[in-house]
Amino acid sequence: MKHYFIIYKPYLVLSQFTSQQGQQTLADFFHVPKDVYAVGRLDYDSEGLLILTNDTSLNHRLLNPVFEHERAYWVQVDGAITDEAIRQLQQGVEINVDGKIYITKKCIARRLDGNLQVPDRTPPIRFRKEIPAPWIELILREGKNRQVRKMTAKIGFPTLRLIRQRILNLELGTMQPGDIIELPKKTVYKKLGLI
Repeated sequence: MKHYFIIYKPYLVLSQFTSQQGQQTLADFFHVPKDVYAVGRLDYDSEGLLILTNDTSLNHRLLNPVFEHERAYWVQVDGAITDEAIRQLQQGVEINVDGKIYITKKCIARRLDGNLQVPDRTPPIRFRKEIPAPWIELILREGKNRQVRKMTAKIGFPTLRLIRQRILNLELGTMQPGDIIELPKKTVYKKLGLI
């Protein structure tokens, strides 16, 4: 039987079920059938939307780079990000991928409203009264290792907090860290544009 879950992966949790050197894993938060695994990953220090399934064809459609699909990230950056920095993100920046220079594809980048509602994080980001920490949204159609962090660092505004908000039309909505929702196959496939 095929299972489909969306979860809000908490901060400082590995995107896998097997333990590794005492770090928390998905198994510490989510109880799913043994053959269910994460489709793709979020870094240990990132949080947000992750799909869990035992559907190998869905895994292939979402992970094979030939099927470019949108992923939206809410990114809290260190410093008052400039219009020029946003423009650089939109046009593509040089990052290091596996020891080689890679130019990121054009993407959507924009500032987010200051009243953004996001769950508290434990521990919170460091607070410095004199340095702003605004939120931006990045919508990418590719997923290189630690790409968002490398992109914001390249333009001089390092990432302080990173939340994957959306994969195509599957969204976190009001989910909180540690939440899980089981969805029917038809809903998942429809939201991911596969039917």
